[in-house]
Amino acid sequence: MRLLLVEDDPNLQKQIKNALDDSGYSVDATSDGEEGHFLGDTEPYDAVILDLGLPKIDGLTVLEKWRKSKKKFPVLILTARDRWSEKVSGFDAGADDYVTKPFQMEELLARVRALIRRAAGHASSDIEYGPLKLDTKSNKVFVNGSKLKLTSHEYKIIEYFLHHQDKVISRSELTEHIYDQDFDRDSNTIEVFIGRLRKKMGLNLIKTERGYGYRLSIERE
Repeated sequence: MRLLLVEDDPNLQKQIKNALDDSGYSVDATSDGEEGHFLGDTEPYDAVILDLGLPKIDGLTVLEKWRKSKKKFPVLILTARDRWSEKVSGFDAGADDYVTKPFQMEELLARVRALIRRAAGHASSDIEYGPLKLDTKSNKVFVNGSKLKLTSHEYKIIEYFLHHQDKVISRSELTEHIYDQDFDRDSNTIEVFIGRLRKKMGLNLIKTERGYGYRLSIERE
């Protein structure tokens, strides 16, 4: 899953980005509202963490611009403790959740997980599909109860499929959602990762839709 972090405090930005990286997300980070708005307007993010007190363009204006241009990704806003009015304004502008500074990093991570789950239509932290089970809290994947040993990119791919079950996903879409902005992207490696996943699962649940991409699917009688 690919996230955008817009936070102007360099220390806090680094702490949040490190925590998100460690949790298996691909993260693009910026410190001003102008670049944040541009990235959100031009890149396909699965969720955004947005501070409201930003230079150049404030976070509330950035959020309003995104929603006016029909951007539907979930947005978590960061607010100061004593500014309850910011929370109200943020929700009215299109925010999906908020965290009040200072906060525990575990709470932020839990809220991000919940936002991504809900955006994909999943209520539980465990996402299941046939013999597959994804534990979003521990970043572990199981097949028929046995844990799979996956690389970070293999995990990101199967995680994306499990959040978008039965949907045809192109190689370019996978590439955009598992790599951050600075990564040297090569969509051909997606085929390699999917081949490894099929072998490790011992099941061909990832179907090739020729000319379109791939689909996580269980063939039913």
